[in-house]
Amino acid sequence: MLNRHPVLTTFGTNVRRQREARDLTQEVLAEKSDLHPTYISGIECGTRNPSIISIARIAKGLGVTVSELTKGVRA
Repeated sequence: MLNRHPVLTTFGTNVRRQREARDLTQEVLAEKSDLHPTYISGIECGTRNPSIISIARIAKGLGVTVSELTKGVRA
């Protein structure tokens, strides 16, 4: 069993909620973010640790701010 870091799981949950609120698939979000769909999946599952550049791309793809995606993330 993978031990997922709470920061990554919270961030991934935020991405998934924002994506689903916009009725987007992972594939569409990946295209809008210039990232691979499996990378988006890994982020949403909390198994990927995205760079700040990837986080900014996802935020832009969703039409939200980086701070909206990191809401509730505690170090």
